[in-house]
Amino acid sequence: MPSDVDPRSGKPQPAQGRGLVALPEQTRSPWWELGRRLLLALAILVGTVLLVYFDRGGYRDGNDPRNEISLVDAIYYTTVTLSTTGYGDIAPVTDPARLVNAFVITPARIAFLVLLIGTTLEVLASQGREMFRVARWRKNMGHHVVVVGYGTKGRSAVDTLVNNGLAREGIVVVDPSPVALQDAHADGLAVVTGDATRRDVLRRAGAAEADQVIITTDSDASNVLATLTVRQLNPDCWIVAAVREQENAPLMKQSGANSVITSSDAVGRLLGLSSMSPALGSVMEDLLTYGEGLEVAERDLLVSEVGKQPQSLPDQVMAVVRDEKVYRYFDPVVTLLARGDRLIVVRPAKELPWAPRPGTHNEDRAIDGD
Repeated sequence: MPSDVDPRSGKPQPAQGRGLVALPEQTRSPWWELGRRLLLALAILVGTVLLVYFDRGGYRDGNDPRNEISLVDAIYYTTVTLSTTGYGDIAPVTDPARLVNAFVITPARIAFLVLLIGTTLEVLASQGREMFRVARWRKNMGHHVVVVGYGTKGRSAVDTLVNNGLAREGIVVVDPSPVALQDAHADGLAVVTGDATRRDVLRRAGAAEADQVIITTDSDASNVLATLTVRQLNPDCWIVAAVREQENAPLMKQSGANSVITSSDAVGRLLGLSSMSPALGSVMEDLLTYGEGLEVAERDLLVSEVGKQPQSLPDQVMAVVRDEKVYRYFDPVVTLLARGDRLIVVRPAKELPWAPRPGTHNEDRAIDGD
């Protein structure tokens, strides 16, 4: 069966599904649903009372010598009948009244019970399940990633994390937009709806326990304030923030961001490179695109690579991370690789027989302490 692939979720989409109308699901508060159904149950109750009262000549009251059915008697008979109590002191005696009971009041009784009891149980059960899910989610949170802002940059960041092995359950999105809420839920992500500059919103997202926080809103001022708030909640997490203007990058770092990405300048440089050298621009775009052609990655050093020069490895080494510092591959400090080094490499996006990815075939990694 031919299929397309959703560019955001990576999930296949059947070809025959294209072009079909899919209306958004309407979600309402469970209390609203309960109130609506209670009104329907009340309407059934009132309608049955009126039906019995208007046909009161077809009923007899065993406790009333006069056999007269009043409005109070009609209300009493309706409530005990719809609730299936049925004391039997008031009963239909004529054929029309019995037929009305068989074909009108009995279905009304069933509808009444379904609306009242069934809906109440449904609301309580759904709320209980939701509370259990949230409690279990919070219990399992920790060492996760918080993504502030789920626009184009936020979605791309999440896709990169997922494509590099991070489970979607380990990502929490913070965004006040209903559109972002729908998009993130469609991508299988947990969402905290609210302003990320507020401490309580970030606390609900688990920012105090997160390993990393990615801040990608469209406002530099909001990004700075969110960075300050995250840093106060979690002094040890790694914060990556985006800024639109280069002049705001130093302020973002002073606010506590470990890494700052200037989106407008980066796009401008890519546009300039593509203008001067289309081939160079194509290569740069290839490096930034996951899953095809070339990719930039960070990996551990293998035991078999200790003592070698960076230029002699199968991957094209661009830089070496040693003692939390980044050195270019030609720096004399990293002429020979040592245990504990990590490599920033350019390699094929897909593993090929002639260019296997080191570390994917059970090789031993050269980590300090081994």
